[in-house]
Amino acid sequence: MRIALLGSGELGADHVTAFARLGAEVIAVDSVPGGPAARVAHAAETVTLTDPVALTAALRRLAPEVIVTATDRVAANALAAFEGEATVVPSARNVRMALDREGLRRLAADRLGLPTAPFWFASSAAELAAIAAHAGFPMVVKPLVTLPSDGQSVLLRAEDVEPAWRRAVSVAGRISHPRVLAETVVEIDHELTLLTLGSADGLVFCEPIGHCQVEGFAGQTVLESWQPQRMSRVALETAHSIAARIVNALGGRGLFGVELLVAGDEVYFSDVNAWPTDAGLVTLRSQRLSVFDLHARAVLGLPLDTIMISPAAAELTYGDGAVPGPGPAELATALRVPESDVRVFGGPSRVPRRRLGLALATAADVTTARDRVRRATTALHTSWRTHPGGRQ
Repeated sequence: MRIALLGSGELGADHVTAFARLGAEVIAVDSVPGGPAARVAHAAETVTLTDPVALTAALRRLAPEVIVTATDRVAANALAAFEGEATVVPSARNVRMALDREGLRRLAADRLGLPTAPFWFASSAAELAAIAAHAGFPMVVKPLVTLPSDGQSVLLRAEDVEPAWRRAVSVAGRISHPRVLAETVVEIDHELTLLTLGSADGLVFCEPIGHCQVEGFAGQTVLESWQPQRMSRVALETAHSIAARIVNALGGRGLFGVELLVAGDEVYFSDVNAWPTDAGLVTLRSQRLSVFDLHARAVLGLPLDTIMISPAAAELTYGDGAVPGPGPAELATALRVPESDVRVFGGPSRVPRRRLGLALATAADVTTARDRVRRATTALHTSWRTHPGGRQ
């Protein structure tokens, strides 16, 4: 089976390996040559993914049986043209939805009636100020088109509105008429990702993954995640119901990362992604099959196994610009932490907020695993903290 993988970023090699293990021929297609996926794929093709004409021509020439998209920077209308000829995962509609937070929120709240935090949309700083005056503070402001947490701000007072608007709009440059999402801050116990798989046998759920964003050394952002996230039986059943409704509404095969907010037994829908997300990287150690393996199986219509093998935690560090990787001393210190592992990502320095490194740890319980992964991350950060381009 020939698969065209669109997107060859830091995690592209994991996608290629997962499909190749199942006997597929994988062709890595990306706008930039020499990406991680291209180095391990059976073949590689360089084409501007956002150019519908160029992408259509490349896919016609490659004639894949399956088209798998691993990036939101792709011409969705080009994918739509192949949906009658090949298996396209995610579907063109779901790729568009990944770029349309407003459309997704209206689908969830207005059409499906899913519980969400109170929200509004604003097209100008003045409109955002009026919403804040009506709804009160604090509020969260998010761009409509971006990665999770990019361009996000918390409004505590009226003076925060203008900077929050500028920050959100500055990362939403891919839309012609910038708009932002404003949400009332809901008191919650934790945020979680519920990995939900659309397969030939129906929906399958992984154990919930808790996550939070923390500040790392030298101004870097760190995403901490852990599995399993403890929650009440009622909350877990509600989470499954919300995830099933949004994934069924989107439709299609593959892995969906459903983002939820939990407060006691109450659960609120927040977001959904139609491909493996960074919070799911903890499954590289917590489950028998990682997010990449599960995604590949679901795409190909194969049986799924979501069994956990150990409680685990992960910390993924993001940074900007050219940052050197940790040296042998830092790696040795990190790997002396019991049951730990690390990954260091290389990448072009021009990519903003790229992944720098990942620390993983397992233990008999989540609390110990989180402590171990923090120790491993601290060791990695010693080199980034002293880098002259970092913020002290």
